Amino acid sequence: MSERRVVEFAATIESIEVVQAEFDAWWSAIGETKIETRFAFELAVVEIATNIVEHTRRAEGSSGRRYELTLDCTDESVTAVFSDNGMPADIDLSTVTMADVEDESGRGLALAIAALDSLDYQRANGRNIWTLVCKR
Repeated sequence: MSERRVVEFAATIESIEVVQAEFDAWWSAIGETKIETRFAFELAVVEIATNIVEHTRRAEGSSGRRYELTLDCTDESVTAVFSDNGMPADIDLSTVTMADVEDESGRGLALAIAALDSLDYQRANGRNIWTLVCKR
């Protein structure tokens, strides 16, 4: 079984609602029933989308910040791949830790890492690529 959805967005705060709507429609189409899987995966998808919107800077010569989301599933896992045209992210995922309780931000990547079976970042073909995997 495979159900794939690919959507592209302008990197604006309004796009987060559209990401959630696309996720909801895709999740309904795949027929997954485990609420734990949905909660963990949706949390990570929204956190990474929010990080892209809030933290990516436009690449030189780029007309605007944009990102693409590919949602896919197999019998074994659900996967989201984000690709954005921003400048390279200066991040080492192995050093990510949860922010202090009194901090108002800085939890997104730590939450995504905790929710997923795998989170990967790489820079390829002038794009930031974030790959999120959650086993079913």
